[in-house]
Amino acid sequence: MNIGEASKASGVSTKMIRYYESIGLIKSPLRTDSGYRVYSENEIHALRFISQARDLGFSVDQMSNLLALWRDRSRASADVKDIALEHIRVLEEKAKALKAMSDTLRHLANNCHGDGRPDCPIIEGFASAAAPEPKKRQPRFGVTDIAPDRAHAG
Repeated sequence: MNIGEASKASGVSTKMIRYYESIGLIKSPLRTDSGYRVYSENEIHALRFISQARDLGFSVDQMSNLLALWRDRSRASADVKDIALEHIRVLEEKAKALKAMSDTLRHLANNCHGDGRPDCPIIEGFASAAAPEPKKRQPRFGVTDIAPDRAHAG
């Protein structure tokens, strides 16, 4: 299969396939004499695996670890489960943070009259916010650690 066919078969855009090759997440496939990439069923299966992991928000590093475990038939399922449980913990922290943001904004919006007057608790809340405490640097997870224009939906 060429890259276009591999894209259709896997659900991963050609741009993302090239990106995954460039960062070593997948091996560069064999090429024809004219330079075209030729993808095997195994490579398509790996791209589908990556697509599923990506859709669940795993980082590139996590996907790399999961791919290595997937290919290792002597793996311990505990190793896979540990990665999944850690990812669940991170997702739940993000969900909690998003809920707090939503609650804060909902409170401000509920207190805004939304009429023609200039008084607005939303703007006043933003303007009167105290200086933030320094944030601890946390590892990035999710869609921000892949190419910015992930073009496939799944």
